[in-house]
Amino acid sequence: MFDMTRVILLRKDDCAMRLALELISLQKLWRGLLALGVISVLIGGAAHAQNLDEGKPADKLFADGCATCHRSARGLAKGRFSLTLFLFLQKHYASNSSSAKALTSYLESVDSAQRGQSRTAAAKPSPPTRTSRSPIRPPASVPGN
Repeated sequence: MFDMTRVILLRKDDCAMRLALELISLQKLWRGLLALGVISVLIGGAAHAQNLDEGKPADKLFADGCATCHRSARGLAKGRFSLTLFLFLQKHYASNSSSAKALTSYLESVDSAQRGQSRTAAAKPSPPTRTSRSPIRPPASVPGN
């Protein structure tokens, strides 16, 4: 009729099955916690990018980034529109848009100062120069007075 050994074996198998299921669910829980920990470390420990050019004056930006190839800032903005110069500097040389804007303004100011000086120099009369026709001589006495 009713076999007691069989009931005990079923209970043992049932307990073993439950234990196996609990172990599997604990493994999943640990894997999930481990993944969550790794993600939090990666997000929390991410290095924040720093703008090394922030706060530098434009002439310092030019000296640090451009002076290696260009002796002077004069002539680099000549004949260029501000927008195209800005976009070029932003794409190739500046770390951000504010640095590109500062470099653009600096290059344009250097070129406009140079043009202003040449116009001013042309307007000023030049000092007299010596020529071979009028050599400087010491004063001579006038004969026969």
